[in-house]
Amino acid sequence: MPQTPVQQRPPLRKAPRQARSAETVRVIVEAAARILEKGGLGGFTTNAVAERAGVSIGSLYQYFPGKDALIGALIVRETSLLIADWETSLAAPTGRAVLSRLISSAVKHQLRRPGLARLLDLEEARLPFDAATQNVTQRLRTILLDVLSRSDIRHQLDPDVAAQDVLAIIKGMVDAGGERGELDQENLGNRVSRAVHGYLDSDL
Repeated sequence: MPQTPVQQRPPLRKAPRQARSAETVRVIVEAAARILEKGGLGGFTTNAVAERAGVSIGSLYQYFPGKDALIGALIVRETSLLIADWETSLAAPTGRAVLSRLISSAVKHQLRRPGLARLLDLEEARLPFDAATQNVTQRLRTILLDVLSRSDIRHQLDPDVAAQDVLAIIKGMVDAGGERGELDQENLGNRVSRAVHGYLDSDL
């Protein structure tokens, strides 16, 4: 049977090439974040975003074809911040030290702007990943593969699967903690660490 085409989140109409254009896009995306934090999806319109950003609706549409593209840009922005933290964490001397930093960073990232993070989690599930968000996810897996190759981390029979599972554990538990409104970063981080190391150290 023919399959119904999968709806995907539209990308930017064009990438900003000059500093002024990049700043305009940055301001628009942050305006979208603040509107979502304050009123959720109910008050989230392109007109509201343009007004909050102090740009014309035409300027907004020059880069973003609609609300889904704005949300996609927000998802990429927020996950890119996480990637930057994770890449810095790779400098830790041992695999376990790196994992500790990765988990701590993921928890802080989720609880830094919890309302926005929870809404973007839902939006990630609503529409499939576009190319930009796929690249972000792949980079996170690559970082975990690097960690799993460290000598103090127990050898995994299938490192690719293990990296995906560890990423799912971290994301699942951190997202759930954010959804419950948890504020104790240390407590949540300790629980995620137990789950991750329990998986990696298991004989199964």
